[in-house]
This record gives sequence, C-alpha cells and structure tokens, in this order.
Amino acid sequence: MRFFCFSILKLTLLLCSLIPSLALASNKADLVIVTKSTASLSLLSQGEIFKTYRIAMGDNPVGHKLTEGDQRTPEGRYLLDYKKLDSAYYRSIHISYPNDEDKLRADALGIQPGGHIMIHGENPNSNLSPKEAQNYNWTDGCIAVTNTEMDELWRAIDAGTPIEIWP
Repeated sequence: MRFFCFSILKLTLLLCSLIPSLALASNKADLVIVTKSTASLSLLSQGEIFKTYRIAMGDNPVGHKLTEGDQRTPEGRYLLDYKKLDSAYYRSIHISYPNDEDKLRADALGIQPGGHIMIHGENPNSNLSPKEAQNYNWTDGCIAVTNTEMDELWRAIDAGTPIEIWP
C-alpha cells in the first residue's frame, strides 16, 4: 500500500509540473515575433514561446522594407489585422504595414512604401515540396509557411494580435 501511495504521489507531482505547459500550448498567441536573421516565426502567450516555425521571406530579406517592389520584409511593430481565407497562397493573415512611421519615411523619400504584406501558405505553382520551399526566400516581402503550419497559425492567431518583426 505504501508503494502504491508513493507512486500516486509521484504521478500527481509529474502531472502538476506539466499543467502549466499544457495550458500554455492550448492558448492563443498574444504576440507573434518574427526574427529575420534566423528565418523564424514564434508564437507567444503570456511571455512564453509555445511554437516556432521556419519561414521564407522576400528575395531581399536584409533591411527594412522601404518601397514597393524592393522584395524586403518590413521590420518593426505591427498588428495582424485581418485574415483572408481565399488567398492566392492558401490562407493569409494581413500585417498592418505600412504604419505611420513607414508612410512618413516613404513620403520624405518620395517613394511608395508598398503594402499587402501577409503571413501566408505555400506557392501553389512551386515544383518544390513544402519543406524544400521553406529553405528559400521566394516571396515579394511576405512571410511564408507551409499550408499545414498556416492552419495552425490560423487557429492560434486572432485579428488584432501584435507582431514584431526583428532583423
């Protein structure tokens, strides 16, 4: 009987130690962080990363997006402001680029800042497998994941969630 009670106690302690991480895994993201230098997108809840994805970006990923067609992914703090179910790249979540700072910079330089920057799924015209495509920067400045990963992001991110895009 003593061994049985001890085993139940050990099991209870183990389960209690897992409960915070189980609860965290079921949460929605309250922040998305993209780190361009590591080609990664992380979902956070209450300051803790609960999922990280490998991403593809624009053909020219180094530096902040300045103008339409520069093939760069913007850097800064934005909102994921709406979801698009009928995207040309499976599904997409819109990033609120350009923000006021981006517009002021573009105005001062006499250029168009561009827009329509999204997190989206795979290129339907690619000959590469989804995993292979993630090894290349192939977008026009968007952030791409596989369609399976896009389904996960779709469930984890609500419109209005902030996103920080770091160099």
